[in-house]
Amino acid sequence: MSIFNDFLDEIDALVQNKKLVKISLGNYRGIETNLNNLYIKPVMIKNELLLSFIYRYQTKDITKNYTVEAAIEELKSQAGFKGFRLVNFQLLDENMVFQMNKKGEWRVQSEKVQQRTPLSLNHDKQKERKLTDSGKAYLHELNLTDAEGKVYKNAQDKWKQINHYIELLSNSLISLPERQLNIVDMGAGKGYLTFALYDYLKNTLQRDSKVVGVEFRKDLVDFCNQVALNAGFEGLSFEEGSIENYKPSNAIDVLIALHACDTATDDAIFKGISDNSSLIVVAPCCHKQVRRELENVRVKNDLDFMTKYGIFLERHAEMLTDSIRALILEYYGYETKVMQFISDQHTPKNVMIVAVKKEIDSIKQAEIKQKIKSLKSYFGINFQYLERLCGLEN
Repeated sequence: MSIFNDFLDEIDALVQNKKLVKISLGNYRGIETNLNNLYIKPVMIKNELLLSFIYRYQTKDITKNYTVEAAIEELKSQAGFKGFRLVNFQLLDENMVFQMNKKGEWRVQSEKVQQRTPLSLNHDKQKERKLTDSGKAYLHELNLTDAEGKVYKNAQDKWKQINHYIELLSNSLISLPERQLNIVDMGAGKGYLTFALYDYLKNTLQRDSKVVGVEFRKDLVDFCNQVALNAGFEGLSFEEGSIENYKPSNAIDVLIALHACDTATDDAIFKGISDNSSLIVVAPCCHKQVRRELENVRVKNDLDFMTKYGIFLERHAEMLTDSIRALILEYYGYETKVMQFISDQHTPKNVMIVAVKKEIDSIKQAEIKQKIKSLKSYFGINFQYLERLCGLEN
């Protein structure tokens, strides 16, 4: 028996006495693809005390709940030489860190900490909203709430979308450089999400930021500027213009373009890449350029039986376009995730690409160029617009 397994025998008592706050596992050396971390905490579900496991992968989380006995066995199977080699137990007044060395031996470090607040075990709590105060005046001016701050019935979906948007971006925003941020929201429309983003940065994260919403309809620009003025949002402004022609006065730290039609999404991504933006966020729309390429060529391959149907061809064009966009972002050193923006019941446009600037890898660049070339050849595409903007076509 190792000191680690000996300690696991105490877990049941720690859970029952509400002394266990959280368990975090890292330094994964196992064979499961894209598994990064494992987080465990006690929860109370239907009056039963369980341990909730969150398996954190590169692009998703999987949650499973175990009885304490089953959880200990699962923990034993996950931690080890061919699994997680770092396990941090957070107790009410102590941290216990177990680390496995190259010989497969566990070493432990213990540190007393200031008494923590006992963890709430209520699993069935109301879902967290990043914008908890619906009584703000700007929300009423945007026609989302009434004068008392109650969200209108016909605005419930938009309210959910706004909170989902902030929730998706929150981790990326928190990790941005500690300085004034220059943020541009391309195609801001009526500004629902632009206002929510600025409110979150200013009042929740307390970040010094300048947010500009770009919109080609002058009446919406004037309306949003007045609402921002009324709200006292001195760092938020709206400018008239198109994505293609907009020229920022400063380098863009965060570029956002939600539902920009067809190649306008490519124009936005290109501006972010050109400015070496720390964060690029797009929700693409209307993938016409690649669809026209597919329709003109009608190449014969193993998948042509699917693309003979119009609706499948449309969805295929969407996936192919956004896959190439994600590859190009990775080419320029961005860590890229593609996720669902909001469920289909709220809006049919449900793909969001979130790209965080990292380091450029020249070896990976060569692999990506070859991958894009192969994709184009297989599906009979002459070019993709972002590829052409970046000069990667040949």
